Amino acid sequence: MRLVHLLAHIFVVVAIVALTASGAPPVHAQSEVLTIAAASNLKDAFRKLLPLFEAQNRDVNVRVIYAHPKTLTKQIEEGAPVDVLLAGQVEDIDLLEGKELIIKESKHIYARTALVLITNSAFPALVTSIEELATKPVRHIAIGDPAASAVGKDTIQFLKHRNLESRLKAQLLYGEHSRAVLDLVSKGEAELGVVYRTDAIGSKRVRIIDSAPPDSHRPITYGAVSPWTARNIAGARDFVSFLQTEKAQGELKQYGFDSVDSDISPTPHQEVQP
Repeated sequence: MRLVHLLAHIFVVVAIVALTASGAPPVHAQSEVLTIAAASNLKDAFRKLLPLFEAQNRDVNVRVIYAHPKTLTKQIEEGAPVDVLLAGQVEDIDLLEGKELIIKESKHIYARTALVLITNSAFPALVTSIEELATKPVRHIAIGDPAASAVGKDTIQFLKHRNLESRLKAQLLYGEHSRAVLDLVSKGEAELGVVYRTDAIGSKRVRIIDSAPPDSHRPITYGAVSPWTARNIAGARDFVSFLQTEKAQGELKQYGFDSVDSDISPTPHQEVQP
C-alpha cells in the first residue's frame, strides 16, 4: 500500500514539473559565437576594442585568436572556421582573395598607418627629421628585413624614393620584423630605426622623430574579411561595421592607426540561414 502511495506521489510531482516547464517562459538562446583571427601586432588595440563591441552586442560571444598573419592564412586555407580575419596588412587578405578563399564583397579597409623614424627614448636624437638622414652621419639604422617583412619592403621603397638607399646601405641593420627593429634601437645597437607607427607608439623604449611622407611608399592599410570558412556572416558584418564607427576609430587612433573613408555602411543584425 505504501508503495502505491509512493508511486502516486512521484507521478504527481513529475506531472507538476512537466506542467510548470510547459508553462514557463522560453529559455534565452545561447549567445552567438563570433570567431575572429587577428594578427599578433593588433593585440594591444583589439584587447581594448573587443569589449566595446561585446558591450554593444550582448548576444555575441567573441572568440579571438592571435597569431602571425602567415599562420592565420595557412589555417584558413586548411579549413579553420573563422568569421573575421583581421590581417596584419591588407596584402594577406589579397593573398586569400587570389585563391578565392574569401566571401565576395566582404573585404573592407578599416584603418591605415604611417612609416616612422624612431630613436632610443633615453638618448638624444642624432637627427631631428627625415631630411637630415641625407646630411648627418649615422652609425647604424635598423630596418625590417625586406625579404621577410612588409615593413622592410616599405622601408626600402621609402629609402629609394628619397635617394637614400645607396648612401645608407652600409649602415643598415636588419631585423626580422618590427619588434626586432624596436629591440635593436632600444638596446642601443642602432641609433635609428624605421617601423610602422602602430608598432612604435606602444613602446616606451623608443620615441618617434618623424613620419615618412605618404607618397614615399605604398599605402599601409589594414583590412578585415570573412574567409570562406565563416559561419556567423551577419555577426561578421556587424563587427566590421563597428570598426568604422567614430568610437572604434577613436580608440584605434590611440594605438597609431589613422582613419580611412568608410567603404561600408552599418548593416542591421539579421539571421543567416545555414
